[in-house]
Amino acid sequence: MSEFRQMALIGSTASGKSALAIELAHKNNAHILSLDSLAIYKEINIVSAKPCMEERENIQHFGLDVIFPDQPFDVTTFIKLYHQAKKTSIKDGKNLIIVGGTSFYLNILLNGISQLPTISEQSRLKSHKLLSNLEKAYRFLYTLDQAYMKSIAPSDRYRIEKMLNLYFETNLTPSEYFKKNPPKPTITQKLPIYEIAVEKEILRQRINTRTLKMLKCGLIDEIFYLEKHYSRQPNCMKAIGIKEVLSYLDGEYTKTEMQEQIVIHTTQLAKRQRTFNKSHFQNKTMLPLYELSKLLAKKDVFI
Repeated sequence: MSEFRQMALIGSTASGKSALAIELAHKNNAHILSLDSLAIYKEINIVSAKPCMEERENIQHFGLDVIFPDQPFDVTTFIKLYHQAKKTSIKDGKNLIIVGGTSFYLNILLNGISQLPTISEQSRLKSHKLLSNLEKAYRFLYTLDQAYMKSIAPSDRYRIEKMLNLYFETNLTPSEYFKKNPPKPTITQKLPIYEIAVEKEILRQRINTRTLKMLKCGLIDEIFYLEKHYSRQPNCMKAIGIKEVLSYLDGEYTKTEMQEQIVIHTTQLAKRQRTFNKSHFQNKTMLPLYELSKLLAKKDVFI
């Protein structure tokens, strides 16, 4: 292959991205990079709906089974995974298909993120002390930088802590720091983006079918295992499909109610994903799964 090329495939949950990506990878001599905030975890298999080894059909995947549930990650993890996937693809003479399960990460690859400083233990201790009262911590930052903190909810402990760490480490407000350290995109060349469009009722049926399949494949046992080995503290244990099963195990839902809640919450997630994709990716080709698959079988998907 004389030139490395890449494309992105996005769409809401249960739209059929993974299967189409594998089909395209076979036809276009490509590896696959998955941008999914749950499939990145080892041992979270059923609830993440990640393709199993047989389904991957000998196509090398990046972004799957990278870390354990009790290990932290952030957007920089996916930037590193992209660089790894690109480097390996070039070495192997392959193209790259980026599958945006969590297309927020694709947006970061295209538009960039500001490089954050290494946070010292001293700065972390200052933040920790202030965070003993979350409301007070938020007011402290809001007084310093009202313009930036308007975009952060007073209850968002994770982002408040990040901004406290940033301030104590650099002595700059978030607005000042990000002005001095503007975001730099990771992908700088043109990237063709294709989105799978699914009618709301069809998508709900697909979500319902997938939820039933998860339950038959042992979803409850998987969540029971995850809780036993990793507790409920990791962020991934609050994901859709996990939190409803935990509520079932606590006796808050019947099995039928648990299933209904998973479908409802997944449908709500799909709506948020559609809204995000609509507002962040204007230059794309958007078609129903069958039509998109048919189109991409005829054309060069990387142009």
